[in-house]
Amino acid sequence: MEWRKDSLRAPWMHFKRLAAICIGAFIVAASINSMILPNKIADGGVTGIAIIIHYLSNLSVSKIVIILNIPLFIVGWKMVGRVFLIYSMIGVGVFSLALDLTKVIPNPTSDPLLACIFAGVVSGIGMGIIFRSRGSLGGTDILAVFFSRTTSFSVGQVLMVIDALIFVAAAIFLGPERAMYAMIYMFIATKVIDMVQEGINPSKSVLVVTQDPQGVANDIMEKLDRGVTLFQAKGAYSNEDKEVVYCVINRTEMSQIKEIIRNRDAKAFLSISDVPEVVGEGFSAWKGH
Repeated sequence: MEWRKDSLRAPWMHFKRLAAICIGAFIVAASINSMILPNKIADGGVTGIAIIIHYLSNLSVSKIVIILNIPLFIVGWKMVGRVFLIYSMIGVGVFSLALDLTKVIPNPTSDPLLACIFAGVVSGIGMGIIFRSRGSLGGTDILAVFFSRTTSFSVGQVLMVIDALIFVAAAIFLGPERAMYAMIYMFIATKVIDMVQEGINPSKSVLVVTQDPQGVANDIMEKLDRGVTLFQAKGAYSNEDKEVVYCVINRTEMSQIKEIIRNRDAKAFLSISDVPEVVGEGFSAWKGH
């Protein structure tokens, strides 16, 4: 039975996710200890607050992270999903441990610009792995959910305000230059997180409005071996019934599909868009995440 297969697969799925969260936490911790802390660069979220407190008091970042996250987890117990919260608690615990264990990693550069660029890449990879595994490193994500449910602000707006306040604090206590480096670091990390979650080679969705939809569909199926769907549509100006051709291709097939459509109908309307992830036949398989 299918439900029995799912139940048997669940423990292995949780194990893989937790293992990935642990790996991601160590990657982020290594980035912070080797490049962020030695060059006095701030961060966003709870980690950013912990780093600023560390710079001002010399207290351990790992202990501050744990202390700051405890009340957030208490608040979030009824606000977010149990699985996400448990994953996040484990992530924070491993991250705190990793911050202590990776202190021995040497600083590869004393140039703060190089440090924030490469730390952004490394931290982005680690955070991307964590997010793909449905976890987090706790912190302001939970706080944002709380305020979004008790105020009129959205989660994104709350996160933006929190990070803005952290960068203002970094500018006050560490200097405006360090705050600007922190913004560069966060921008790069965010972009890398998106790449890890969505993939660096997104597929393309193709929409074609043509006088010969079946002919175009047949050519795509025969020459590219891609599935094609025909949608019923109506032209707003002409009020004519039409069929719209839709399919998903790899980036390497873009020139081929353009040639196919041009040869079949040179006056066809073609729209191509990025698709971050595709699951199904001919693309990636379902992997339980």
